[in-house]
Amino acid sequence: MPAHASGDLPLSDLVKPARALLSVYDKAGIVDLGRALHQAGAELLSTGGTADTLRAAGLPVTEVADYTGFPEMMDGRVKTLHPKIHGGLLGRRDSSTHQAAMNEHGIGAIDVVVVTLYPFEATVAKGADFDTCIENIDIGGPSMIRSAAKNHASVTVITDPADYADVIAALSATGGTDHALRRTLAARAFTRTGAYDSGISAWFNGQVSEATPRQLALGGALKQTLRYGENPHQQAAFYATGDARPGVATAQQVQGKELSYNNINDTDAAFELVAELTEPGVAIIKHANPCGVAIAPTLAEAYRRALACDPVSAFGGIIAVNRPLDKETALLVADLFAEVVIAPAIEPEAATALADKKNLRVLVTGAMPDPKQPGLTYRSVAGGVLMQNRDNGHVTADALQTVTKRAPSPAEVRDMLLAFTLVKHVKSNAIVLVKDGAAVGIGGGQTSRVDAAQQAVARAAAMAQAAGEPHSRAVGAIVASDAF
Repeated sequence: MPAHASGDLPLSDLVKPARALLSVYDKAGIVDLGRALHQAGAELLSTGGTADTLRAAGLPVTEVADYTGFPEMMDGRVKTLHPKIHGGLLGRRDSSTHQAAMNEHGIGAIDVVVVTLYPFEATVAKGADFDTCIENIDIGGPSMIRSAAKNHASVTVITDPADYADVIAALSATGGTDHALRRTLAARAFTRTGAYDSGISAWFNGQVSEATPRQLALGGALKQTLRYGENPHQQAAFYATGDARPGVATAQQVQGKELSYNNINDTDAAFELVAELTEPGVAIIKHANPCGVAIAPTLAEAYRRALACDPVSAFGGIIAVNRPLDKETALLVADLFAEVVIAPAIEPEAATALADKKNLRVLVTGAMPDPKQPGLTYRSVAGGVLMQNRDNGHVTADALQTVTKRAPSPAEVRDMLLAFTLVKHVKSNAIVLVKDGAAVGIGGGQTSRVDAAQQAVARAAAMAQAAGEPHSRAVGAIVASDAF
């Protein structure tokens, strides 16, 4: 008997389904599940397209409207919102008073509910208009899911085709489901409706410009269980929120081993930085900080100059480019041990050039993120969550004012704008030196800005010496600071 049972009637651990309700937007695998339920002796109730799919497979189906005696109406908005449905889901099998009420009102028990929801998240991601998004908010589906999950002591609720195989296996082995499986599925069901509602909440708050809602709802779908987190003793996972912004969460991985926690964090930092560069650009990131960034007429030249900033730190780093990765650049990348390469696209010859680097993770996003696009970022703290607008600030040449006796040259303005863009992506306290379209010294993450400046200047001098150059690369460079 389930541990929480407290009624006056016995409650079995194994529930063999006499009646199942199937109403799914995603039809994948539903015929196999419907057939298994039918073979286990369950009467199949269904609606609309799901019923048509099951009938086409030769399965007997009763329409929900025929079962309830109440027609589907209002363009499908009202079809399962009926006492015969929710009474059949919520009625406790261990309660004589619940059973008496069900008998009095002709409510039969529903032992299995299979629901996949309207694609609200995908509709928003496609940029649909307000009315279309509203119509893709599922009401009946979440209501049935929550009713069934609450009564999981007796009802099996399935919200993901990935769970069909486990239920089919249980039906095949025992003719029903046990409490442990029903409890697991119920937890997944509440998680699904929670994530669904969080997506609606985020979208709707955006529609009414509610920047700081009274309550915060966050949700996401598991994209990857990670081997470990920032350190080997930490468990970690990667969740996708459904935001269509091009980046590591939406990218296609075309080669290489699984991404790690640090890979994902650093790759996001690299791609967001390189997206701010209007000319062909390359960013090399190590531990979420840039160690080399450059712009140039070609991607290959930008890569050479980015690497020259600090080739030692670039070893084992993340490489992000803002143009399709070409063969010449890929051949250069192949000479360096890197963890990840991320690009909006990759040319076939470039893919071939990197193919032998089996451990190199190559991600293709299909597009660049818009650095000016508004959005929200989150950071957890003990007992709470910090939320702020994405830093989409962007300084242009038109916004600059000359307050010195000598006006900067066009080349110096170009370097100033690049330096100011880069310093935004370096951990504070931060100093960036830029010369001729490339970073030549970066100092970041210091408790003193003096230390950050000394670090940047020392690095510029050391790299020049290593390259056999007569003068420090700091000479004649533009300096950007994230404060005074």
